[in-house]
Amino acid sequence: MRVVDVREHTITVSRYADPAIPSGGLTTSLVAVTTNVLRGGRPVVGYGFASVGRFGQGGLIRERFAPRLIAAETLAGDPDGDLDPMRAWSAMMRGEKPGGHGERCVAVGTLDMAIWDAAAKIADQPLHRYLSARLGRAPHPSRVRVYAGGGYQYPHNDLARLSDEIRQFRDLGFMHAKIKIGNANLAHDLRRIEAAAAQLASPSFLAVDAMNSYGSEGAIQAAQALAPLDLWWFEDVCDPLDFETLSHVSSTYPGPIAAGEALFSKAEARLLDTYGGLRGERDILLFDPVHCYGLTHYIDIVADLTGRGWPRSAFWPHGGHLFGLHVAAALGLGGAEINPFAFKPFRGTSPGMGIVDGLVGLPEAAGIGFEMHAEAWQEFQHVREDA
Repeated sequence: MRVVDVREHTITVSRYADPAIPSGGLTTSLVAVTTNVLRGGRPVVGYGFASVGRFGQGGLIRERFAPRLIAAETLAGDPDGDLDPMRAWSAMMRGEKPGGHGERCVAVGTLDMAIWDAAAKIADQPLHRYLSARLGRAPHPSRVRVYAGGGYQYPHNDLARLSDEIRQFRDLGFMHAKIKIGNANLAHDLRRIEAAAAQLASPSFLAVDAMNSYGSEGAIQAAQALAPLDLWWFEDVCDPLDFETLSHVSSTYPGPIAAGEALFSKAEARLLDTYGGLRGERDILLFDPVHCYGLTHYIDIVADLTGRGWPRSAFWPHGGHLFGLHVAAALGLGGAEINPFAFKPFRGTSPGMGIVDGLVGLPEAAGIGFEMHAEAWQEFQHVREDA
């Protein structure tokens, strides 16, 4: 069982649904990984992408990690077995030194997503069911708890446009939403929170994401201002590795704090747990299953931190796309993010995956189900054409 071809294609993604608003230069990598396994006379191809919030990883994928996948004599778990994502991950990481995670973790995670997609397709199962069986976990519910991510600051008419965006989230069936703060002065951020919360049942249904923007003094000021609001959670308070500031905020802020989105390995997750002051009974862990060297390593992170006392309900995978739904369901996590309008072509859900009372149905197509998501599939069509 081998990988015979890997193609990468970089596209631009935007935080905004409105094409008139500049995207900020964000990109992501799409990959197509072709195996030598035939189904219906055609090779099984796995698809993946580099999640959102980082940048495309074409150079690392083409020059370093894809060649190792293709060079591996077999990626089967046993002599007669099917594709083994964990063996493929080991092949990609061969010769890599410990530490220095940088952005190589995103390149590996992009290919890892495609490998898991191919493995589930070979088994003719949706990824969430294939993954549950592989890990020996009990069958999971058919619906996953989700929240709507978005709420980026608009360059014009911010409060009115934000209110309209959150209203649309609610109309789509979401009960919880997350908006961004930290890009404006605190007074304006408080007005943004008031405007968004007014469209939801209460402020306790609203999370805020500071995108790691605060220094020590700003983090304390923001925490003091937010404390009386009873928000759902306060996310990415300060620099991801500023555990001193995070611990200080955690010791004084009464509500849930969310962290981990910009940490990329089990070692970093342990540092967060050891020095970040987080409280397992209330706080949230947002590691991205793609950015953390892929689902293969993310499984290790979840196992390690649950072994250290964290409940599975504390994990909410970052990303806001179909892959996260599979991961949250199969691993029995708290829930997942969906970006209804941001980060086209991976925004929203596929047809038939209705959201009711903040719960969404799971994809039932084999693999991740990109083929059922019109916008995403249109982009993936171009990947295999891009030599």
